[in-house]
Amino acid sequence: MPRARADSPQLFAPAAGPDFSVEARLLAQGTGLVAGVDEAGRGPLAGPVVAAAVILDPCNIPCGLDDSKVLPALRRETLFDAILVTSLAVSVASSNAETIDRTNILAATMVAMRRAVVALSVPPGHVLVDGNRLPDHLPCTASAMVKGDGRSVSIAAASIIAKVMRDRMMIRADAALPEFGFLDHKGYGAERHRAALAHHGGVHRLHRFSFAPLRKA
Repeated sequence: MPRARADSPQLFAPAAGPDFSVEARLLAQGTGLVAGVDEAGRGPLAGPVVAAAVILDPCNIPCGLDDSKVLPALRRETLFDAILVTSLAVSVASSNAETIDRTNILAATMVAMRRAVVALSVPPGHVLVDGNRLPDHLPCTASAMVKGDGRSVSIAAASIIAKVMRDRMMIRADAALPEFGFLDHKGYGAERHRAALAHHGGVHRLHRFSFAPLRKA
């Protein structure tokens, strides 16, 4: 006689969010240290695209790592400090607006990601990259992970580092050019930003003139 299916819900749902399972499997296979890589700033109309690479200490992973986009700003700042203190290596690289305009945003992102990996003070044996593309000429084996910042804590850590660093860059830009309101929107196409562009025009080396609103202007 077939066993009846239980119709009551699970008392405890599986834990959500990124974990260290992919990294642990790679370490068990002897790949060496694993770095997570992510970027921030592909979509804005102004500012650089920033990439970060992080090698977490498997024995000292900060609690609460997650995709930077789902974390409030204060929590990102707290985790940023924790990642810097506990990780085996952290590096950041960027491609500025001129590079984005000269090539394209995808190419500029891949360049920044590769630079971040190469700049790590401890060489990784394998790299986990958020997305479905890998940068060229990485110094080790690598895997692309779609939505990796929600699956791998190493990529999540990189997403936090990249996001906080880019936000800080745009806060400095706001101090120099308060009329654009970068403090509020960090260079994204908010209504206030578009209105300022219509009034003042774009700023050389800061705005991305290859992006549609500026290209049309």
